[in-house]
Amino acid sequence: MQQAEIPKSINNWLLMLSPYQVLVFSFLGLILVGAFLLMLPIASNDGSSLSFIDALFTATSAVCVTGLIVVDTGQYFSIFGQLVIIMLIQIGGFGVMTITTIFAVIMGKKIQLRSRLIVQESLNRVTVGGIVKLIKLLVKTTLCIEFIGGVLLAFVLYPDYGVKGIYMAFWHSISAFCNAGFDIFGGTNIFHYNNNPLFCLVIAFLIILGGIGYGVTVEVKAKHKWQDFSLHTKIVLVTTLILLTVGTVVIFCLEYNNPNTIGDWDLGHKLLGAFFLSTTSRTAGYTLLDTGALHGVTLFFIIILMFLGASPGSTAGGIKTTTIAIIFATVTSLIRDKDEVVLFKRRIEHDLIVKALAIFYIAAALVVLGTMCLCVTEGFPFIRILFEVTSAMATVGLSTGITADLTVYGKYLLILIMLIGRVGVLTFLMAISMRNRRKVKIGYPSERIGVG
Repeated sequence: MQQAEIPKSINNWLLMLSPYQVLVFSFLGLILVGAFLLMLPIASNDGSSLSFIDALFTATSAVCVTGLIVVDTGQYFSIFGQLVIIMLIQIGGFGVMTITTIFAVIMGKKIQLRSRLIVQESLNRVTVGGIVKLIKLLVKTTLCIEFIGGVLLAFVLYPDYGVKGIYMAFWHSISAFCNAGFDIFGGTNIFHYNNNPLFCLVIAFLIILGGIGYGVTVEVKAKHKWQDFSLHTKIVLVTTLILLTVGTVVIFCLEYNNPNTIGDWDLGHKLLGAFFLSTTSRTAGYTLLDTGALHGVTLFFIIILMFLGASPGSTAGGIKTTTIAIIFATVTSLIRDKDEVVLFKRRIEHDLIVKALAIFYIAAALVVLGTMCLCVTEGFPFIRILFEVTSAMATVGLSTGITADLTVYGKYLLILIMLIGRVGVLTFLMAISMRNRRKVKIGYPSERIGVG
């Protein structure tokens, strides 16, 4: 009797949770499991046990597909530890509830509406209709892209590493597509490939494909023609192209004469390096040069790129491309004294404008508060701390090299920020807010105030 009541009580507790809370708890559960696995002696090359805080930080960075590390992934972790990390990256990239739905479909179980709603929230879909069909297509497309990426990378890595190079190729293909930014080259060995066009372009395009969002990838594959694309897809593709182009040009100009980065490279090599850094700065966190050697103005520009992030429905963080597009269109309409906000001949609803502004405000507030706290606990220059916090919030993973030297308090703070960045600032706030509040329908009189 008592044994039968336990799962029932657990089930009742789960039913009391909102979809937002289930989403957050699913990530927390996966992070804790990953942390305990990484603490096992078998996970390290020398048989030592990783401390709980470092294991928790690494697991969080993997599940939240960030890429910030406190120990060198290639040098410290064994094959077992590396496989745990890449599994955490893949599951975290898909989303825990998406993986659960996949297994349910394989086992022939019916997907309940509640599960569909949770998956809808995790994938940032507008409607719940066709969610299971989308998941099936999503998984097939993802595995196909990762396989192709792995094969192409194998052509680069096999000559240098032999059979291990094939393993490394597919490992990095998954990491790049999931926008995780982890590498197992060890130290700065990945820098040796900064002049290899095939390696740089394959990693870059894997990052881009993973960063535009699963829904966009599927829609582009299905429709092909621009006029048939949805407004969401058009905004994502155009904004992504603009950010990649502007990022490449600005980084190229700022770092052109910097001997510690791309200053001594030839013109083609400089353009390739600038494009790669522009691509990885918004989403993935891979770096083929010493980030700490970048000019201060370049670091600040990359902070802006990280804050903007990639697109909704992807594994990347930041405020997303659609958010910045809506805000830009809103400001433009205000300046031109237009009554409506229009993008691609489609009117943007008021609730979306409010949501975009809320996301921008909350994300900025999170970065500001996180930076202020780390300035108190850590002894690093302000720009490096701001860079680190923004990288964590946007789940990018770029660092100026201070992550491993953070205090315990700093690591716990970044863990929280990475989790918030992965699930989304609004989703996290809705998860911790009170549920089932009664809406009191009271209309208050309006009154204008001075602004600006």
